[in-house]
Amino acid sequence: MRFAFIMGEIASGLRRNLAMVISVVLVTFISLTFVGAAGLLQLQINQMKGFWYDRVQVAVFLCVENSTSPSCAAGPVTDEQRNEIRTKLESDDLSQYVDTVVYESQDEALVHFRNQLANSPIVDSVTADQLPESFRVGLVNAEQYEVINEAFSSQSGVDLVRDQREVLEPVFSAMNLASLGALAIAVVMSIGAVLLIATTIRLSAFSRRRETGIMRLVGASKAVIQLPFVLEGVIAAAVGAAIASATLWVVLRFGGDWLSREYPEMGFISAQDVLLLIPLLFLLGVVLAGISSLLTLRRYLKV
Repeated sequence: MRFAFIMGEIASGLRRNLAMVISVVLVTFISLTFVGAAGLLQLQINQMKGFWYDRVQVAVFLCVENSTSPSCAAGPVTDEQRNEIRTKLESDDLSQYVDTVVYESQDEALVHFRNQLANSPIVDSVTADQLPESFRVGLVNAEQYEVINEAFSSQSGVDLVRDQREVLEPVFSAMNLASLGALAIAVVMSIGAVLLIATTIRLSAFSRRRETGIMRLVGASKAVIQLPFVLEGVIAAAVGAAIASATLWVVLRFGGDWLSREYPEMGFISAQDVLLLIPLLFLLGVVLAGISSLLTLRRYLKV
């Protein structure tokens, strides 16, 4: 009997404030979508770091005619210097740090340059003798770049030692900023959702003040009187969380598949990763709605 009464009160409240309830659902949906997007971006960043850092290399660039580093004062790298650098890279002293060593000639560097900058207007003006030959060093542990840097930065014939993570870090930093931006928007929208929930509960309590007065007179408990109002906000927030979860899953399901086909060499998160966030989205929506409803009832519904 009590359960049927509570459910009837919830249905009545939702009907009376349908427009406000729809607004709560939409704002909750948008805010939780941004929360989910921020979480998915962070998962993507972590996966890409794991994917690329396992493949990152240290490039040991050799001296060319126009090199300006002190170790290139004698001019372009000689055959003797090149062989000495290769021998050192393959020595037992560095074997615990070095996984692979690949030599790239100036002609090969030009081919890679033209592939990477195919649409650049300068691509035809660059010649092989302007590009440095190099050794591409794969490390056992990508964090041990400094070992190679210290061993070769002042070596004769070596122009520059570069950790390719330096190229990736700006990309990851931009993605982190995008994640923080999505989270900031989510916070603003969540505040809007809380205020809308509070307004909806306040209007619902005001429109049913006669019923609540009668319930107080007949001895209804505080929980029985307040529970329908709280559940109205929770239900609206749960519906918004469900729509946000479904939206994120659809976007990642089809958008992720497209990206995986277009860029097979990249590592992308899958739609299954959304399942990790769905409980969090529901919990966040329900908690925000519940707290907002309870605080509003304490102020506007005296029991």
